[in-house]
Amino acid sequence: VQLQASGGGLVQAGGYLRLSCEVSGRTFSNYFMGWFRQAPGKEREIVAAINWSGGSTYYEDSVKGRFTISRDNAKNTLYLQMNSLKSQDTAVYYCAAKPKDIYSGSYYYTSSNDYPYWGQGTLVTVSS
Repeated sequence: VQLQASGGGLVQAGGYLRLSCEVSGRTFSNYFMGWFRQAPGKEREIVAAINWSGGSTYYEDSVKGRFTISRDNAKNTLYLQMNSLKSQDTAVYYCAAKPKDIYSGSYYYTSSNDYPYWGQGTLVTVSS
């Protein structure tokens, strides 16, 4: 499976961006998905996650109420709508995929170790 992230850029604090992650190679609806980010000098961290159907979502505390994760299984695409951006949101954002299997629950996965497939990352820079 291949993941292609896009939508990053330079935005002023308080602005918005929408990231997209197009998935190809396998049936998209069979994957749990996540958005992670890595700021300079920091470890990669979970931003948001969504289950295979879109019915369950998770948000890291600092983005709750500002970011929205969603997926369009018909378009094989994952999204991250980011509003009210802050300078602390500056990072490279990665999308990641975990295949559903017989051991999978119905919720989401938040550890980077759970995801075997990763996109190349897209840079988000928020200027204050």
